[in-house]
Amino acid sequence: MAENANNNGLPPGFRFYPTDEELVVHFLQRKAALLPCHPDVIPDLDLYHYDPWDLDGKALAEGKQWYFYSRRSANKVTQNGYWKPVGMEEPVISGGNRRVGLKRYLMFFAGEAKTNWMMEEYRLPDSSATSGGSSSSRSSRSTRSRSRMVRRSRLIAIPKYNAVLLSLSFLSKIII
Repeated sequence: MAENANNNGLPPGFRFYPTDEELVVHFLQRKAALLPCHPDVIPDLDLYHYDPWDLDGKALAEGKQWYFYSRRSANKVTQNGYWKPVGMEEPVISGGNRRVGLKRYLMFFAGEAKTNWMMEEYRLPDSSATSGGSSSSRSSRSTRSRSRMVRRSRLIAIPKYNAVLLSLSFLSKIII
């Protein structure tokens, strides 16, 4: 992992310890809007299909924590286990008391056994959820047209996938 840290163009002593808000606002929103992130320290990886122990060397590591961008996937099964959501999604709130994203935890299970691998998944709120629903007095034609426009704008903003930012940690003990 030290090899990866030396090749990322960051100065000695650099530490990457972003808050939830910083991860969403300065990294995930920029990624979704196709804007560059400098420094580019978070790689793209289809993480849900990897066993966590196979990820060593694939990202900048800070202690026992790695960060990745990934496609959002309903299938979270790997060769030796699966990622299972635990608990409810939590809002990520900005300093201005505005919801800027959502965060949920996933635990890696090897068969039926919990492991010490925990993932934090950050995603942007759905634009349909933040724009308020359509009123029943509107015609179905205008509602359909609006839905299509929303879908198109999503495809433009996020061309290949619904981006999520993942923080993966190895815990010294299981905390669920």
